[in-house]
Amino acid sequence: MSRAVVYETFGGPEVLELRDTPEPHAGPGEVRVRVTAAGLNPMDWIISSNPETAAMFGVTVPSGFGFDFAGVIDEVGAGADGFAVGDRVYGGAMAKAAADFLVMKTPTQKTPTQAPDALFHTPDGISDEVAATLPVAALTAVAALEAIGLRSGDTVLIGGAAGGVGVFAVQLAKLAGARVIGTASQSTFEFLRQLGAEPVAYGPGLADRVRTLAPDGVTSATDLFGTETAETALALGISPERISTIAAGPNPPGGVRATGGNDAGRAGLERITDAILAGRITVPIAATFPLERIRDAVALQAGRHVHGKIVITP
Repeated sequence: MSRAVVYETFGGPEVLELRDTPEPHAGPGEVRVRVTAAGLNPMDWIISSNPETAAMFGVTVPSGFGFDFAGVIDEVGAGADGFAVGDRVYGGAMAKAAADFLVMKTPTQKTPTQAPDALFHTPDGISDEVAATLPVAALTAVAALEAIGLRSGDTVLIGGAAGGVGVFAVQLAKLAGARVIGTASQSTFEFLRQLGAEPVAYGPGLADRVRTLAPDGVTSATDLFGTETAETALALGISPERISTIAAGPNPPGGVRATGGNDAGRAGLERITDAILAGRITVPIAATFPLERIRDAVALQAGRHVHGKIVITP
């Protein structure tokens, strides 16, 4: 037997249960991964709490939980080329990551209709805990900045700058040579300064506070939480083509650019891992929880006051 987090009805953290489950095994074209870390994303608990969102990702109940993972391959099925027993890997497996083991098709064996699962070799020098934070958050940050054509000399407004995606977006923008203004709560200001951003409080009056910080204007923006930053950027006169959003649905306000991690290519992830190895990007891990405390982990992140990433360690 092995263990996996499952839920049979949609709802809050209380529906998540850690159960003994039959141990999975790799079939043809598949590998089995012994999971050593699973990165938690808002997407995970939004899916488990909202049947409409779950349907968009092809998830039905009963279901497993989690997407981002890292671990070690311990079984390789026939035809699963490019991977071997003992390989350290990381990636994404829809509704499977929070478990002792997961089985997934290798990239060459997937069909276009399958979920956007992904499997990569973990670079030497990057821990499993850090690798498990990358597939969703890092790629989403890359996509959010690529959508607005961020370039050196920009002054960019980043909404939700202290969150899981924000910590990557802030650092990527700084590496690109941009000035970064990040929205956050007052308690997060020093954390953002350490990442290289100039913090500004979100909420009513945001546009006026941004004008005070940047009297010469803001040239681009990305909204990583809701629509407040996107709407503020439009009010500041920024062109919609230079504003992106990841959480406003397919029709964001004012014609700004909707994007997500699927819009970023593998090269973006390699750029992130290279920067981590070179010490140019740090990955703040706010908390780690064992599988047994999955409900506590989800409740903490759902409170929206976490500075960085939460990792589950089976």
